[in-house]
Amino acid sequence: MEGCIVGHDLSSLQHNVLKILATITPPWTLTGGAALVGFLLHHRTTQDLDLFWHDKQELDRLPQEITLCLENHGLQVTTLQSSPSFHRLRAERQEEVVILDLVAEPVQKLEEPQVIPLGDVSIFVDTPYEILVNKLCALLSRSELRDLQDIQEILKQESSLSLEQALADAPQKDTGFSPLVLAWVIKDLPITALAQTLGWSPEQIDNLSQFRDTLLQKLLSLSNPDS
Repeated sequence: MEGCIVGHDLSSLQHNVLKILATITPPWTLTGGAALVGFLLHHRTTQDLDLFWHDKQELDRLPQEITLCLENHGLQVTTLQSSPSFHRLRAERQEEVVILDLVAEPVQKLEEPQVIPLGDVSIFVDTPYEILVNKLCALLSRSELRDLQDIQEILKQESSLSLEQALADAPQKDTGFSPLVLAWVIKDLPITALAQTLGWSPEQIDNLSQFRDTLLQKLLSLSNPDS
C-alpha cells in the first residue's frame, strides 16, 4: 500500500504478528530491538517483539487475549514465562518463530511514541531516544551485546541525540542507575567471549570493543568532572 512503512529487517511472521495485534486494546507500543531493526535503524536482525503497555502496572488478561487472537489467525502459541507484569510467548507458523515479550511498564515514558502506518493499520513505536535510555538501563541487569550494539548504532545514526541527557534521564527509569555504576558494569562485559559464541567476525568484535572503551571513558569523565 502506498505510504506504508514496512519493517524491512523484520521477518514476514513478525510483520504479520504486528498487524494482527494492532487492534488489541488498550494499545501497546513496540520498543527495543524490533522497533530499531524494523522501523528506525535497520542495522541488525532480531527474533523478538517487545510490546510495552506504558503506565500500566499489570497485564491482566492481555496475554490470554493475545494468545487467542494469534491462534485464531493460525499460529501455534506457547507460554514460556509468566508473571503479573511480564509474559513471554513463542508464536510459530510452519518453520517461522517469533518471541513476544509482553510488558506492563508503570514507569513514565520520556517521549510520546510515534504512530507508524503498517498496511491498513497503525502501531505505536517508541522513539530512538526512549529506546536509548531503556538500553542504557538494560545494560545494568543483563549481559547482552545487542544492548551495547544498539546504543552504538542509535548514537551513530541519530546524531542529534545527547548521550549526556540520556544518562541524566536514565534514573527516571531505574533509580539505581548512575554513570559510575554503568561504567563498572560495562568494564567487565566479556565482549570477545560473548561475540565468539554468536559467530561475530574479529572486525565486529574490535568495533564494539572500541565503542565500549570510548563509552567507558565518557562515563568515568561524567562521574569525575574535576579529574
